[in-house]
Amino acid sequence: MVSPVLEIEVVYAAVDRQVLRSVNVPEGMTVRAAVQVSGIAADFPELKLDECPLGIFGNTVADTRVIQAGDRIEIYRPLLADPKEVRRLRAAKAAEAKARNL
Repeated sequence: MVSPVLEIEVVYAAVDRQVLRSVNVPEGMTVRAAVQVSGIAADFPELKLDECPLGIFGNTVADTRVIQAGDRIEIYRPLLADPKEVRRLRAAKAAEAKARNL
């Protein structure tokens, strides 16, 4: 018996471009395996797919999550800066500017 085929999407957004690929995969495949068979690694050879967090429609998921028809698997790139640290620095800079203007 042949497993049903599911249509999904795999998407990755680099700093300069993004790729969305529609892929047909067998039912029962995990999100990590689906990303591997999508071929998206060929578009981004610098990307270490085994290390990138994955999500579906904006929610991070475990590598072992089984895909469902219509899923959009998102490959998240590493953060260049810690968002909390960036906000802290921005707030400190704003406080310093306010103090100078008083």
